[in-house]
Amino acid sequence: MVATNVNDLDLPYLDLLNAQTRAERRQLLDAVRRSDHWLVRTPGGYLITTYEDSVAVLRDRRFHNFASRLAEFAGVTDPEFLARQRPSILASEGDMHARLRRLVAPAFTPKAADRLRPYMDEVMNRLVDAFAADGRTEFVEDVCEPYPIPIICRLLGAPEEDWKLFSRWASDLLRVFNFNFDEDLPLIMAAQDEVGAYVRELIERRRVTPAEDLLTDLIAAEEAGDRLSTDELESMAVAVLVAGTDTTRNQLACTVATFTEHPDQWRLLAEQPELASRAVEESMRYLGTIGGTGRFASEDIVYRDVLFPVDTAVSTSFVAANNDESVFANPEVFDITKESPPQPQLTFGSGIHYCLGAWLARAEMQQALPILARRLPDLGVDGEIEWKPNFVGIWGPARMPLTFTPC
Repeated sequence: MVATNVNDLDLPYLDLLNAQTRAERRQLLDAVRRSDHWLVRTPGGYLITTYEDSVAVLRDRRFHNFASRLAEFAGVTDPEFLARQRPSILASEGDMHARLRRLVAPAFTPKAADRLRPYMDEVMNRLVDAFAADGRTEFVEDVCEPYPIPIICRLLGAPEEDWKLFSRWASDLLRVFNFNFDEDLPLIMAAQDEVGAYVRELIERRRVTPAEDLLTDLIAAEEAGDRLSTDELESMAVAVLVAGTDTTRNQLACTVATFTEHPDQWRLLAEQPELASRAVEESMRYLGTIGGTGRFASEDIVYRDVLFPVDTAVSTSFVAANNDESVFANPEVFDITKESPPQPQLTFGSGIHYCLGAWLARAEMQQALPILARRLPDLGVDGEIEWKPNFVGIWGPARMPLTFTPC
């Protein structure tokens, strides 16, 4: 059978740019279902809407991570910015990616994440202590924003008091996903310079004085005589900072927002903290902070009798995939007591770019949620939740005023 060029297909069109709120995201999901097609056209290219096809494309190594050409596709021409781009595990492909992943994988195991669990408890309890007697909190500012940064500092071996620096750097570096380069480029480059200098100094200290932290593990990582260079160590540390900050704090906010709509589930989690693991997976499926991920065809690719010409932009919708009824029974129902489905939720991605820090993110959420459920009973929204625009790279509540019964 001759493949049909994707540009010649008569496909449903979805204007994702207009899905700015949570309600509009749900409407978009309904539109995807009504389209009854595994592929739809969008303002930025093409969107895959089913679980099976999303996994297939993410595991097809001919489709490369969009992050590697983000600036190019956005039309950035600033020579200084382009000259400082370097390969990283988030954007590399092929042999380079395989080498980096092989070297660093031992530092990102469940065991490595587990050694930080007591500190995660300490950080979360300390944050809650600050407002526990008040019966109210602006949850994003009081908990979500500050929670993951001290943990990343501890992970990298940086002083905890530097968490505000890390938070600012992470926020500025992540502006690359907002596609507002005209305004954001100076802030992005300044953050690159500052965090780069900080991390290089930290690396040199760890070469002299090893410790129980990620940088020490990465410096020691070796296979068949191959080690990470200083530039690669710096790139990896920055990737951990960027990927491990906004994802956790936005996912925690999305998850707690979901629980405010399901108070029975919140009470159940307080009574049965052993449900934390299922609560994390179910909340990430039900309302994930990352709505999808982008790929581009590195060559002419034929998939399902459709030709995707080289450079064609293709995205996978995690929102649609995580609500695919062929994989998840009653996907519109949020229930932390559900049995684990045969396939995992896709918010962590799939394929070679599956989230390297997934075990750390899971641990942070698993430790935080039972503490919050126990210490913030009768949780409710005090007014309305203000959601970030949907086009930001990592999405969630911007403000979430909550009330609870002090205990």
